[in-house]
Amino acid sequence: MSAEVTVVGAGLAGSECAFQLARRGVKVRLVEQKPARRTPAQQSDAFAELVCSNSFRGEALHNAVGLLKEELRRGGSLVMRAGEASRVPAGGAFAVDRERFSAAITSALSNHPNITVVTSVEVERLPESGCTVLATGPLTGEALAQDLESVVSSRHLAYYDAIAPVVSADSIDRSIAFSASRYDKGGDAAYLNCPLDQAEYEAFVAALISAEKVAPREFEKVRYFEGCLPIETMAERGPMTLSFGCMKPVGLVDPRTGRMPHAVVQLRQEDVGATAYNMVGFQTRMKWPEQQRVFRMIPGLAGAEFQRFGSVHRNTFVNAPVCLDDGSALRERPHVRLAGQITGVEGYVESTAHGFVVATLLADELEGRAPRLPPAETALGALYRHTRTPRDDYQPSNVVWAMVPPWDGSRKKLSKNAIRDLQVDRALAAVDTYFAELALPA
Repeated sequence: MSAEVTVVGAGLAGSECAFQLARRGVKVRLVEQKPARRTPAQQSDAFAELVCSNSFRGEALHNAVGLLKEELRRGGSLVMRAGEASRVPAGGAFAVDRERFSAAITSALSNHPNITVVTSVEVERLPESGCTVLATGPLTGEALAQDLESVVSSRHLAYYDAIAPVVSADSIDRSIAFSASRYDKGGDAAYLNCPLDQAEYEAFVAALISAEKVAPREFEKVRYFEGCLPIETMAERGPMTLSFGCMKPVGLVDPRTGRMPHAVVQLRQEDVGATAYNMVGFQTRMKWPEQQRVFRMIPGLAGAEFQRFGSVHRNTFVNAPVCLDDGSALRERPHVRLAGQITGVEGYVESTAHGFVVATLLADELEGRAPRLPPAETALGALYRHTRTPRDDYQPSNVVWAMVPPWDGSRKKLSKNAIRDLQVDRALAAVDTYFAELALPA
């Protein structure tokens, strides 16, 4: 194909979009600002860097994100292929060794004959011409964000996201922290668990609330994504909030006591060599010295060495249903398409999926076809339609079953799980038909 598309940003959405376009024969110019410039959350020069957790969340098909992953696998997703090749134990979740994962993505894109990689170039303005996909993610640079805002006006929004700390494996006290998955789910004991009794839990919550936090700049309005709240923000909602949230102890038994603890902090393996662990759900805006002081109050982490502290960063997104057309192009600049989190999808898998769909629609257009949307009953189709559905308060969202059309067949004597099975079967049958019609190259 003679057409060339510029993809700006080699994160998850941009990487997947570039690969899917190249796979369809489109010449792609992939522009990435690293290594010359990194955002505050980035530490690596590799593509598709996972700046938050190393988990792609639940694997079961009854989870909407589990279904989305399976649909992407069937469609030949580069991100899913790299993820499978770099998996680490995580019980019922899909987690990866982040360095191996990013290295696999970087290698695949750098060596693809239809992709020209251009690094150390920061795009500060929307292009005036040329077919472009903007996949700069939630950490879009200030200059580009301001130019985008000038185009979409007051419909340009910003919120804040937070990153959880990572601790060195050899600094965890294994005489206290025990290996287990909830209810032994997922076979292997994929998590390390730090148990707290009631007194320890209450002291920890009090320390979280009183700890010194990083204050936002005066002109910034802190607007957190509800699904990724800082741990101290959750603690401020009530003394039991954490024990019913990320610190819930259900399905776990402390081998020292033979009983379920009052609360628990779970640590998830970060890499294949199990040299580091992520504090699950412990994204935070506490200052770094405070993080060390407060988190070392957790039994098993008294001597914890932190490879990465938690942090807060700005996320940028647009009111996609208003600003974008059905092909994810800016209404005011139709030669520019947006992909990934900047459109209001939230999460690694969702960003990947959005990049996948944008590439599919764009390739159709370049081939002179009418763009073919994924079926509404699939997770791919449902998520994309979320970005096309106007609402008074458009907010970033993970993929959820509420986006998928309900089961319209008989519900007589069917349990919720049985209905979910039918929805999964319906989605996978529809997505297989869809991919067969696309006739994607191997």
